[in-house]
Amino acid sequence: MSKQNHSGMKPYQRLAYAFGAFGNDAYYGLLSGYLIMFITSHLFNSGNKAFDNHMIAMVTLIIMLLRIVELFIDPFIGNVIDRTKTRWGHFRPWIVVGGTISAVILLSLFTPMGGLYKHNALVYLIIFAVLYIMMDIFYSFKDVGFWSMLPSLSTDSREREKTASFARFGSTIGGGLVGVLVMPAVIYFSATKTSTGDDRGWFVFALIICGTALLSAWVVGLFTREVNSNIRKNKQDTVGVLGVFKAVAKNDQLMWVALAYLFYGIAINILGSLEVYYFTYIMGRPKAFSIFSTINIFLGVIAATLFPILSKKVSRRSLFDGCLVFMLCGIALFAVAGSNLPLVLIAATMFGFPQQMVFLVVLMVITDSVEYGQWKLGHRDESLSLSIRPLIDKFGGAVSNGIVGQIAIISGMTTGATASTITVAGRTNFKIMMFAFPAVMLCIAILIFSKKVTLTDAKHAQIVEELEKSWGKNYNDAAKAKSNVSADVINVASPISGTLVKLADVSDETFASGQVGQGFAVKPSDGRVLAPFDGTIRKVFPTRHAIGIESDDGLMVLIHIGFGTVKLRGTGFVSYVDENQHVTKGTELLEFWNPTIQKAHLDNTTTVTVTNSSQFSQIKITAQPGQPVKALDNVMTLCKNHGGEKDHG
Repeated sequence: MSKQNHSGMKPYQRLAYAFGAFGNDAYYGLLSGYLIMFITSHLFNSGNKAFDNHMIAMVTLIIMLLRIVELFIDPFIGNVIDRTKTRWGHFRPWIVVGGTISAVILLSLFTPMGGLYKHNALVYLIIFAVLYIMMDIFYSFKDVGFWSMLPSLSTDSREREKTASFARFGSTIGGGLVGVLVMPAVIYFSATKTSTGDDRGWFVFALIICGTALLSAWVVGLFTREVNSNIRKNKQDTVGVLGVFKAVAKNDQLMWVALAYLFYGIAINILGSLEVYYFTYIMGRPKAFSIFSTINIFLGVIAATLFPILSKKVSRRSLFDGCLVFMLCGIALFAVAGSNLPLVLIAATMFGFPQQMVFLVVLMVITDSVEYGQWKLGHRDESLSLSIRPLIDKFGGAVSNGIVGQIAIISGMTTGATASTITVAGRTNFKIMMFAFPAVMLCIAILIFSKKVTLTDAKHAQIVEELEKSWGKNYNDAAKAKSNVSADVINVASPISGTLVKLADVSDETFASGQVGQGFAVKPSDGRVLAPFDGTIRKVFPTRHAIGIESDDGLMVLIHIGFGTVKLRGTGFVSYVDENQHVTKGTELLEFWNPTIQKAHLDNTTTVTVTNSSQFSQIKITAQPGQPVKALDNVMTLCKNHGGEKDHG
């Protein structure tokens, strides 16, 4: 049997999903970056400065607290989405409903609500808090649903990568375009053409962004389709924030990279949020912020493109430290640039350019810490580990929202203020908070990462190799694996074409000595790896060069392509199956490109080992070593252990 069928997406479906990403990130940019500026510079205008500042402080504090509370709600949102069953699928209903409600509520927050705060401040604060948390929850339903939907759009890994690339492009443009348009659009639509616009200008701008987000949610709902398959059945329990903290505490590498990223995240969120204030109140040139935002979009794409190249030439630690030092130089230049536009643009881009690369370095270390934790603790916390990065991102954004409001107050950058009204003391206070505080946070991040994060590419490769070899022995999930072999005699076919090799003759001592299990090896003549029997995929290793499969009879087999190939980190390997997917004999499991292995000067010999060999009294190779075999030719026979002496032939 040849490769399993995979669903291919039509071009309009891929474009619909990309447009959804565009609207989603445009909305998030409005919510996380510019709602605070509207609140501090326009929302409260009672004529009583002390009262207005008090209201700004209260509202921004409410936003910060509610965003932190929402962190504890997010895991349950994901669980609700997973368990949603409708004729339209798991995700699309939440994308449409969440996108519609969150867009309408966010738009309402860009209004003074009829001046209610002037008549009853307490009632206003209560209504604002209720609307904000409702908006944040429904946006989370939409956001979690949208990105969780990606695996359901296709079961083809190539199709997924293509769709994800389209989506990433859409989100980059959507998020960046908000910064490009914000001040020109606000001023253009304002009745009074001041340097920060007026209520009408902000409302119209919010209407455009919220309308785009709402439309994009409906486009995703109407023009995409979820693919139903057995591999999408939900098997995970709810993961709570406390569970994340427990996982972090036990995994030292995850803990240290998370802590470094926390200080880094607070720094970039605060300085990034204050950049529009700098252009508006320090320079008096709010429209120039659009120039910086445009540059930032292009540099972000370039930085993401450079990452794979740089990561091959320098260590993660050097790349992380180098990027943050470069950002610190940008902060130093920013602090002395004053109103010199060219210097300000250079400084701001120096600070912004490395951020994509830092994000990717941290993401890679967090991802690798999954195997590190499994190796160290004996169990795998994949969902818990990978949830730490978005958790920290949200926490950093929440802290930033609270702090930025307070900075605006102490710097005098509130309702009615212009660049000419900001005092020397106000400018000094603003610059200390914008530059000195983030610089200290970045220095702490460098110190933590340099001293404590020791999980290198090489160390991770060694860990993965150890885990691969011990996989079958540690596989003890009673819900997935049978405790005993059910058949007396089992025939095993070669999963790959090539020349049969005795396992004892392979170059890797662990495999040759039988520590992984008894079996055979093949010197491959092509790169297609097929299922040697009917069974269930129990493990697809992240490096894609090894796979664990359990036969319907209870036989546990590890198929391992090459020796040292873990160092390729998946380059040249393609996986066609998912964990817990049932396959029939002949289903294509993996494919590899042999020139990639040869170029790295590695051995491509493929081993097939029975990791529960102890359950068999006889394991015999039925084909002649040194002779050619074709994929699916029977080459090994196993007899069940009935208590007699074992014979491994």
